[in-house]
Amino acid sequence: MASVKESNVHDVGINKSDAEVKDIENGGAQGALKRKVKWYRSTMYNALILGVCNFLAPGIWGAMNSLGAGGEEKPYLVNGANALTFCLMVVSCVFSSIVVRFIGIKWTLIIGTMGYAPYAAGLYTNNRFGTEWLVLFGAALCGISAGIFWMAEAAIALSYPEPYNQGRFLGFWLSFRVGGQVLGGAINLGVNADRNEPGKVSYHVYQAFIALQALGPFAGLVLNRPSKVERKDGIRVNMDITNGIKRELFLTAKLFFSKNFLLIVPLIGQGVYAEAVMFTFESLWFSVRARALGSFLSGIVAIFGGNVLGVFLDQKVLKLKTRARAAFVVILTLQGAWWIWATVLVTDFNKTNPSFDWVDHGFGKAFALFLFLILSFQVNYLYLYFVVSNLAESQSEVIRIAGLLRGTESAWQAISYGVNSVAIMASVGGVYLNFGLWFASLLPAWLVVRKIGVSLGDKKIERDAVVQREDIKIKNGTQDSQM
Repeated sequence: MASVKESNVHDVGINKSDAEVKDIENGGAQGALKRKVKWYRSTMYNALILGVCNFLAPGIWGAMNSLGAGGEEKPYLVNGANALTFCLMVVSCVFSSIVVRFIGIKWTLIIGTMGYAPYAAGLYTNNRFGTEWLVLFGAALCGISAGIFWMAEAAIALSYPEPYNQGRFLGFWLSFRVGGQVLGGAINLGVNADRNEPGKVSYHVYQAFIALQALGPFAGLVLNRPSKVERKDGIRVNMDITNGIKRELFLTAKLFFSKNFLLIVPLIGQGVYAEAVMFTFESLWFSVRARALGSFLSGIVAIFGGNVLGVFLDQKVLKLKTRARAAFVVILTLQGAWWIWATVLVTDFNKTNPSFDWVDHGFGKAFALFLFLILSFQVNYLYLYFVVSNLAESQSEVIRIAGLLRGTESAWQAISYGVNSVAIMASVGGVYLNFGLWFASLLPAWLVVRKIGVSLGDKKIERDAVVQREDIKIKNGTQDSQM
């Protein structure tokens, strides 16, 4: 009789496994009805906390950057400092999975918020007293901590949500990044609304930024550890790294040199290289109050566009391959149009050397381009997460590929800010180069995108199914021992 009972238990376990995996593949709709979760353990609660951390750290950094060259009159020192930041971020991103192995993903995120405030302090002292060394020192501290922060937040954003909430989670979380930009623009607009000439922003703006960034570590304390997260589909979140240091570095390097990742390196480059280009464009060709208005309005436009894309990517009525391909075509086509527009404008501006205020003739064509560039940066950014989430084979590989994505971004941005610290590249060369990067990325990226939902399958669902099967095996083993 014991053998019959044991057989029945295993049969029930197998049937349950099949049903739950099928539920995952259907987008978790059944699971959402079956399982109620505590609000403070839910994925959207964690999206909110992750977003607040993003707002207080890179969001406020972006707010300063969106003022054009960190709010300074000339972009060259700040672009050089940002190049230093991103160079160091490449290194910290590479080693970020090892940090997770020792202190976990939550504390990695918290420590990663700590280097942002010193950079804001450097900009403050430079703006008020002309001090330059603290700008570079703060940029170095920011680079060391920001690399592990970037990896941690990306890995959390790809691992915590249910498959049917992935796009919305990404859109909601990334809204906070540009939310900092909106706040920074609003503060700066209020302080500098009467300044219709070129120049640097008031140093009082930086005092507010420093105070906000100092709150980042405290916000991270209320994020749930992976083991505490409750998903509506019942899938456990596992973000443990158990390999030794050498093994982890080997696996990270192996993933970087995989064919699919190398093919999307140009796609990453054309998307993130634009950050220095568009904010340098803003600092060179607009008055202080026009830059503040641009920071404020472009953030609102970016929030709207990113969330629309997130909702679209979650639409299960369309096949995954259709969503991947349609988003690719629309995003990259529009991006090409903006670079054509930018090429025409900066070629003319390099000859005429204008400084546009919102009351000036010709302001509209330059300002509209800036808004579209910010919008495209946001949707490019979100789409990159969507792509890499469909390349990671396992939960631990999500952490590695998040670090590689952010490290590759950092490398491209280090090049971009470094190049744009040279006057001729800041005025026209950056736009020309980014236009070329866009064109060079199209074919390699398409070779990967066309496989999403086809030969690559749906990696998010496959990873969750593996975790589900492991949990069922453990449950069945416990039942067997009790029998």
